[in-house]
Amino acid sequence: MSFISEFKEFAMRGNVIDMAVGVVIGGAFGKIVSSLVGDIIMPVVGVITGGVNFTDLKLTLKEAAEGAPAVTINYGSFIQTMVDFLIIAFCIFCVIKALNTLKNKLPKEEEAAPAEPETPADIALLTEIRDLLKK
Repeated sequence: MSFISEFKEFAMRGNVIDMAVGVVIGGAFGKIVSSLVGDIIMPVVGVITGGVNFTDLKLTLKEAAEGAPAVTINYGSFIQTMVDFLIIAFCIFCVIKALNTLKNKLPKEEEAAPAEPETPADIALLTEIRDLLKK
C-alpha cells in the first residue's frame, strides 16, 4: 500500500471527518462564547467591580531605556484570562445543563419488547411430534 493511498484511507475515515467538523463548529462556537463574555458579560462585571480592568496590571522589571521597551510581567492579562475562562466555563455549563434538562423532558421512545428467540427447526419438529403423540 502506497503512502498516498494509506493517507487517503486515514483521512477519509468517519472519525477523522467527524472530528474535523467538530473542530470547525467548536471554533465558531468559541467565537460566539468569546463575544458573549467580552461584549455582554464583562462590561456588566466591570460596572459591578467599579471599572477595574485587570489587563492594565503589571510588574515592571526594567524601565524603558534608550528606545528599548520596558520589561514587564503582565499578571493582569493572566488574571483577565482566568476570569474570562471561568465565565466561559460557567456559560458552557449552563448551556449543557439546559440541553440535558430539555433532553430529559422529551418523551422517550418506547423500546420494543424483546422478541422471543426463534426456535430451531429440529426443536420445533420435535415439539410438533410430541403434541401429535399427546393427541
